[in-house]
Amino acid sequence: MGDTTKKLHGPPEVAVPAAVGSGLHARVLEQLGLALCDQALATGSVMKIEDIERQYGVSRSVIRETLRVLESMGLVSSKRRVGVLVRPPSEWNLFDPQVIRWRLASRAQITQLRSLTELRTAIEPEAARLAALRSPLSSASDLMGLAGRLWAAGESGDQELFLTLDIQFHRLVLASSGNEMFAKLESLISEVLAGRTHYGLMPTHPHEEALQLHVDVASAIQRGAPDIAQRSMLGIMQRTMDEMSTIWAAPHGSGDFIQKSPGHQ
Repeated sequence: MGDTTKKLHGPPEVAVPAAVGSGLHARVLEQLGLALCDQALATGSVMKIEDIERQYGVSRSVIRETLRVLESMGLVSSKRRVGVLVRPPSEWNLFDPQVIRWRLASRAQITQLRSLTELRTAIEPEAARLAALRSPLSSASDLMGLAGRLWAAGESGDQELFLTLDIQFHRLVLASSGNEMFAKLESLISEVLAGRTHYGLMPTHPHEEALQLHVDVASAIQRGAPDIAQRSMLGIMQRTMDEMSTIWAAPHGSGDFIQKSPGHQ
């Protein structure tokens, strides 16, 4: 940062999910992480620990602990006798759930949503196919139950319940694939589904076709029909891409940031 006395401005004020943990450390980590992911602090900028300490009004030990966490995420690196260097996005741990959460609250929100949705489109249909081949009967039965509850929550317009069940459904598909690498993506899927809901990008009542496709995925996995499971999950992903494509293309008043408004349903 060229002028280290300047305030470290974060992203526009929006409601974001609460930071993990509590207290001074969590507060500073959340604010500084958001500022970094919003790129309010330019790549290559150098921050002095004493300046951060003075701005946030916390002890040096709190700042050092915060910087250790940010360094583990690839957002910054410490240079002796230089300061704390802001690293480029290409070096960030983009799969870290907290980095994803911060990016979804930043002006890179659209880019983050698009890249996560494209990743889901590449991974989840194959996970569903494998689940139809490998899933234990108990998991397949659980998926059918979740699909039915999803339908009910979607029709009732209970968005928070729908979100909870949707996360459980997609997590279980990944876990049932029998691929441990796919299963580890569960937190990533959770963040993008939560992000769409919290930023007003989900309809109050999901389309009936989307609800039916979840039932089709679960049924195909239960029946051991891999091609149908894959095709049905791809249908879910294609519907998601179609719904989000209007957002990719729309101009926004604050860079890539989607301002939540009553118009978003």
